[in-house]
Amino acid sequence: MFLIFGISQKEKRLVFDQLIVCKCCGKYGHADVFMTYTYFMFFFIPLFKWNKRYYIRMRCCGATTEIDKELGKAIEQGTVTEINFDKIHFAHQQENQIKHCNYCSFTSTEADYEYCPKCGKKL
Repeated sequence: MFLIFGISQKEKRLVFDQLIVCKCCGKYGHADVFMTYTYFMFFFIPLFKWNKRYYIRMRCCGATTEIDKELGKAIEQGTVTEINFDKIHFAHQQENQIKHCNYCSFTSTEADYEYCPKCGKKL
């Protein structure tokens, strides 16, 4: 008998999109809501999900923050279509920030770059 089973993690983007002024970078940006969870699969079929966590990621600068489980479940079910961002606080960390050049579209994961290594413009 040959059994295939395992435990894995997955990230799922929920059906939610809200345009706001980002608290971290000051630009207009879309706020996307994601759900991460751990699941048990048997013959590549997910059977059990646990450890669900919901978070918001800004498209403009990549800032993320975890949100309350009840709010995340309501967004997942489609009952909440807008979030009050006055109560949401982003923990913006400079170490994990991905810098993006607005002139030549160069993307760098190095946080210590002050100038773009491709075109020389200030990031």
